[in-house]
Amino acid sequence: MTAINSKLSTGKKDVSLFLQKLWEPFSVSPMLGWLIGVLIAVLLEYTVGLYVARMLGLPKIPVLFGVLIMLETPILFPSAVLYVLIIFIIPIALIARFTAPLTNTLAGKLIDVQPWLAVLVHLGLFYAALHLWAEINDYRVLVVRLTLISIILTLSLNVVNGYMGEFSCSHPGFMALGAYGASVFTLFLFVDDRTFGEALLPAQLGFLMFPLGLVFGGAIAALGALIIAIPSFRTRGDYLAIISLAFMFIVKSLIENLEFVGGPRGLGGQPDWANLPTVFAWTVICIWVTNNFVKSTFGKALNAVRDDEVAADAMTVNTRQTKMVAFLFAAFWAGVAGGLFAHVLRYVNPGSFGLQKLAEILAMLYFGGLNSVVGSIVGAVSFNLVSEALRPLEILKWIIIPVIFILVMIFRPTGLIAFTELNVINIIRPKNKAAVPQNVEVSQ
Repeated sequence: MTAINSKLSTGKKDVSLFLQKLWEPFSVSPMLGWLIGVLIAVLLEYTVGLYVARMLGLPKIPVLFGVLIMLETPILFPSAVLYVLIIFIIPIALIARFTAPLTNTLAGKLIDVQPWLAVLVHLGLFYAALHLWAEINDYRVLVVRLTLISIILTLSLNVVNGYMGEFSCSHPGFMALGAYGASVFTLFLFVDDRTFGEALLPAQLGFLMFPLGLVFGGAIAALGALIIAIPSFRTRGDYLAIISLAFMFIVKSLIENLEFVGGPRGLGGQPDWANLPTVFAWTVICIWVTNNFVKSTFGKALNAVRDDEVAADAMTVNTRQTKMVAFLFAAFWAGVAGGLFAHVLRYVNPGSFGLQKLAEILAMLYFGGLNSVVGSIVGAVSFNLVSEALRPLEILKWIIIPVIFILVMIFRPTGLIAFTELNVINIIRPKNKAAVPQNVEVSQ
């Protein structure tokens, strides 16, 4: 057994050293270089992607990096891999590597002039690449918008289940309140609807007022959170989970019995105002606000409450107020996500906010990692892309995904990226060979 363990350890080190040497030429490329490479690769696909696909025998441009085509038609596996290599991997790697001296200089100057200017430039490049990539296919646009909404949901739940250390199951209920609140706001004021009658305000003002509708939906969700927070925070652990789960079912049942919002039939006709730029902007705002919230003095107090509530109370932390503010904060953003969700699908019904939605949000959170803004983003993106990529497998998809989560929980019990703070400046900071440690394994 000792010999086997020794061989496994040696093999792991060999693989780690190989990956380190493979990555070393690209470790000097800053984030700016990678984003420029991604943008050029997307432009390449936008202009010649269809011709390359047909040359390789593919019927169309692969919508999700060839994974759907591989699963639907396994014989096209080599063609799909070649397409991804030619259009994405090789151009991105070459551009990032050979523009490293220039992009390092540019990134350094941007940070020296104004750090926020550097952040905006990086965000602009990322959004340009994302927008062009999504615009090639309507399916991509839908996947990207729903993935961005999932990031908001996962981040907001992480505030409660991660940073506060409680276990809440009420997020689908908050999402439902926000979805119906924002929908009623837009349909009642700006749309000639069969349910609510003639619009009270001109439809042209609707898109400009849409942010107020999302805030209105978030405020209703926060009000719902306040109603359950007052009695709930007298309990802890499993009791809070049970109360919050009951709240989710109460909200679902309440909506099903309210005929003026469609009851079990649902509510449709929402304007298509949650376009990609709008959803992207709200996601960026949510990431920025949540990151500042958890890194603030209040966020540190929240961590103290999580680690030892009695000790935190002895250190003059108002534990009850801290937990209630965090709970309302999380509910507000879940409500905003619900409002965006309703306007992306342009239809909403109570069945969308049941146990399946709760399972998805919890899976994204614990897959990415607790107490980490980066982990929430990675968990939401990974879950949505894997879920969509495995769609052709139908029922097998719901066997493979749980197996993946079981493996993650075995080998990474805290999630992929847990207890990691998001520091944007460090991410976009220029790289150089002197700054890259040579004795650190890739696995670390």
